[in-house]
Amino acid sequence: MTHPKHADTDHPVHQLIAERWSPYAFADRDVSDEDLQSVFEAARWAASSYNEQPWSYLVARREDDAAFERLWSCLVEGNQAWTKSVPVLAIGCTSRKFSKNGKPNAACEHDLGLASANLTLEATARGLVVHQMIGILPDRARSLFNIPDDAEAKTALAIGYAPPVDAVPEEVRERDLQPRSRKPLQEFVFGDKWGESHTF
Repeated sequence: MTHPKHADTDHPVHQLIAERWSPYAFADRDVSDEDLQSVFEAARWAASSYNEQPWSYLVARREDDAAFERLWSCLVEGNQAWTKSVPVLAIGCTSRKFSKNGKPNAACEHDLGLASANLTLEATARGLVVHQMIGILPDRARSLFNIPDDAEAKTALAIGYAPPVDAVPEEVRERDLQPRSRKPLQEFVFGDKWGESHTF
């Protein structure tokens, strides 16, 4: 049966793209070591400027109470509210300088995004779901995890399994089950000038 969050696209896309979504509710089910290794392997093989691979991830599992609490404490209060019981939390970090010459890497955030997108699609292929968050406390993460000066915590990721539709808690039910929507292509794919829709 099609999940209510699967995208109703205007044009054909790969099934994984249509099925990917970001829940607030997670099933009480652990993620295997094999699956977790594979989702980060997918991040490993993302494209990056000059193959710099300027991303790193801090990872904690729920069953390790101390490690999970430490990483969870780096989320803003609004994100802490719904992530207390997710199986895996991660924080994505960027290295802001090229390792080969020490010059600023203007593409580092873009490349972290590509790595996390790869991770998310691999997770989707394995029946997992990922919810990415910008709401973190970078300074706290730096202090707790000894992040070096030339790196920065940028995003967090909750990784696990979506619960059955009838088990989604009431407090997030509307958000998790309302249909997904996106801008049409005409609003962001331009041709001769900004704001003028490209003609395919």
